[in-house]
Amino acid sequence: MAHPRHDLDEALLTPVRLSVMAALGGDVELDFASLRDLIESDDSALSKGISHLEKLGYVKVTKGYVGARPRTWVRSTVKGRRALERHITALRAITGQT
Repeated sequence: MAHPRHDLDEALLTPVRLSVMAALGGDVELDFASLRDLIESDDSALSKGISHLEKLGYVKVTKGYVGARPRTWVRSTVKGRRALERHITALRAITGQT
């Protein structure tokens, strides 16, 4: 039987990306500033994390305006939610918490 660490998702091994996916769990959509404040990240790290997750199809990014101000909204995809679930299951197996 393979060690559960082999089921960890490489994309979710960084704290910011894991925090983003956890914050977007379920079918939540958050704007960039709210997500940044929620996970206590800086703009640069969050932007890089979102870009990486978007390339993998784990999040969907929507850009628009509220009045004259540009806004970015982020939502997890089904693929991303499944990846997070597998990752958490692997973490629980590694720590003996089934």
